[in-house]
Amino acid sequence: MSDNVPPPDPAVTDGRLLRGARSRRAITRHAVDVASLEGLNGLSLGRLATDLGMSKSGIQTLFRTKEKLYLATIATARELFLDAVVRPAQAAPPGAARLRALIDHWIGYAEQPLFTGGCFWAANLPDFDSRPGPIRDNLTRQHQDWLSLIAAELRHALDAGEIAALDPDLVAFQTDAVLTATNTALRLGDRDAPGRARRVIDGFLPRP
Repeated sequence: MSDNVPPPDPAVTDGRLLRGARSRRAITRHAVDVASLEGLNGLSLGRLATDLGMSKSGIQTLFRTKEKLYLATIATARELFLDAVVRPAQAAPPGAARLRALIDHWIGYAEQPLFTGGCFWAANLPDFDSRPGPIRDNLTRQHQDWLSLIAAELRHALDAGEIAALDPDLVAFQTDAVLTATNTALRLGDRDAPGRARRVIDGFLPRP
């Protein structure tokens, strides 16, 4: 009997997959904005359905569980962050110039916020830093990748003689701390915070 069943129309199947992918992108893009304001814990399938004028069952079909929704939201936030901060900086040569570009793009990402509530990572890492599991692991991986990227550019700058001797991992930690504080200051309405952040970071990068 199964031999008489025609195979699915590839065009129909592809169309459904495309619509599903578009729906997932629209949902997770909105979810990133909500989570930047209220944290991932502010997300629910029902909340997103109401916000986006969709059915809760339709969203549940795409994500199945709240954990999978959170993970998809983190993945979207990561791609958007890479597009806004990391990839544009790759046009600068490795070392001090690329490090400055990363910092400038990061400050722009927070100053004219890519996400409604400012930095997605600053909003969510504190909520999950003591809660083991896949959500924490994914947030931690992003944070470690960011620190490693800063440290790598510092090592390039050291090797090129562009900056005096320093500990790249320590300065990466300090830079990240200053940028996170800058995001908080901007959310509180301190428009002078980016200038102060640049001056502080300059102090971490002694000239040879």
